[in-house]
Amino acid sequence: MTLNKYRPWFYAAALYNLLWGALNILFPAALFGWIGMPPADTAIWQVVGMFVLVYTPAYWWAARDPERHRHLIVIGLLGKLLGPLGFAWALAAGRLPLAFSWVILFNDLIWWPAFFGFLREMARGHGWKALITGQ
Repeated sequence: MTLNKYRPWFYAAALYNLLWGALNILFPAALFGWIGMPPADTAIWQVVGMFVLVYTPAYWWAARDPERHRHLIVIGLLGKLLGPLGFAWALAAGRLPLAFSWVILFNDLIWWPAFFGFLREMARGHGWKALITGQ
């Protein structure tokens, strides 16, 4: 099974997370100004930037050897599923404006096809049970 076609996606995810995380750590109010939203607590937003930054080496390792590091992509996809769910809840509760959906689009949704495609192919080769149980 060759999963090398996903390598560019995972390298791109590593680079994206490096840049997005670093920018939000260094300039925590910038994103809010761009989407026209009052700034959130900048210290909390910097923590979010750190969480995103932490995924950088995981995606880099997955890009170097996708099959070996497949479980890192499972973890990444969980974040990319939970982010939009949390946003939908906050939007419905009136806690975030619709303009925040730009963050969800670029941080989560655009990565779904590659992450889901990779995991589907992994499961075909090894089975869903093996993938989910870490085998």
